[in-house]
Amino acid sequence: MASNRHLGRIVTLQTLYEYEFRIQSGDTNASVDEILSRNLERYETAIDDTTFVTSLVNGVLKEQTDIDEKIQPIAPDWPIEQIARVDRAILRIGVYELLHQADIVPPKVAINEAVELAKAFGSDNSSKFVNGVLGTAYRTLVEGAENGDTTVR
Repeated sequence: MASNRHLGRIVTLQTLYEYEFRIQSGDTNASVDEILSRNLERYETAIDDTTFVTSLVNGVLKEQTDIDEKIQPIAPDWPIEQIARVDRAILRIGVYELLHQADIVPPKVAINEAVELAKAFGSDNSSKFVNGVLGTAYRTLVEGAENGDTTVR
């Protein structure tokens, strides 16, 4: 199941990346459902849990504004729009999993999976950047919330 979910996160990343690229390029016909369906079709024999992928894509998009607002103070030197598109998508997936899927994805797994995506699809420094941002997100947004401290440092 772990490798199945890893592939599911790759499909999620591809879907979010293409959707954002097309929207920012002015493509008025961009449909996240069409993109996701096409991407899932490519891996139909390898991904059993398409519900996980669909909920991840839809959840990230639904919470994107909130996620971006949480990422910004954690990476203050990098305005969200200046973060490389692939890194931005990976961070959104990671933060979404930390905040909204902790019941099915342990925090260490969410961070490790995001780092692996960054190693595979990002630049040379992406994995360190993603690890740093998500580590801080975990300490401030998850552990801090558990202790009653919701201040992002």
